[in-house]
Amino acid sequence: MGALKYAVVGVLVVAAVVTALVLLLQTPHRAPVQYVGSPSGYEAFVPNGQTIDYNGHTDPVGDLILTNNGSTIQNVVWDGQYANTIIQNHNQIVQLNSQFVGQTDPINGQQYVPLQDFYVIKGQVPIEQVTMNGQTYYVIDANNINPADIAGFYTYQGWVTNFVEAMNTPGTYAAGLPGNSPVFQWENLIGTVAYQTIKYGEYGSFPGRYVLVQPNGTIIPYGYNDNVPGGTPLSNFTNPQYTYNPSS
Repeated sequence: MGALKYAVVGVLVVAAVVTALVLLLQTPHRAPVQYVGSPSGYEAFVPNGQTIDYNGHTDPVGDLILTNNGSTIQNVVWDGQYANTIIQNHNQIVQLNSQFVGQTDPINGQQYVPLQDFYVIKGQVPIEQVTMNGQTYYVIDANNINPADIAGFYTYQGWVTNFVEAMNTPGTYAAGLPGNSPVFQWENLIGTVAYQTIKYGEYGSFPGRYVLVQPNGTIIPYGYNDNVPGGTPLSNFTNPQYTYNPSS
């Protein structure tokens, strides 16, 4: 009986140790929250289609573009407000890409290209370095960001960094394109993406037909996500008051 008693105790101790180790592996190891980016600039989270289970719910994973030093942080998790919306928006953009990319733009005769959604944050971004199952992630605490300081956009996937840099360039402004704009007839990527944003806008929460106009005259066509609308700091981009005329 004595031997059996000690055997049972030993099994219980081993089970307790195993349980503690499992909980330890599943529990994120956190570093203090830090604020990255420019206090007065625009940063951007770019989802990559992956998701992760964090704190009992599913969050999108992607990159964070920081414009104050030109760096990009990878393995970034968006946690909090808009997490589900970002996942849904990205999946819909992927579906639209599958439907349209490779087809021909009827206006300029060029092939449609992949578009990418991204989410701009006005000001610094609160992130927390977290280790889960041996992998380091950088978690954006979106609930600690004013909703007015978050807005969703999309453009050609190769222009996302250029778009955010343009937003941070003094003298850049946003404008709308009239339905008969000659930009749609340009036989280049600008003309294609400009018209493609109109097509995507017909299928969901993605109004298009907008351009960023840079001080050197270069334009970047884009659309925005009206379910991540932003507030006053971003309304100049989501609701431009100008009309772009390439002849002016």
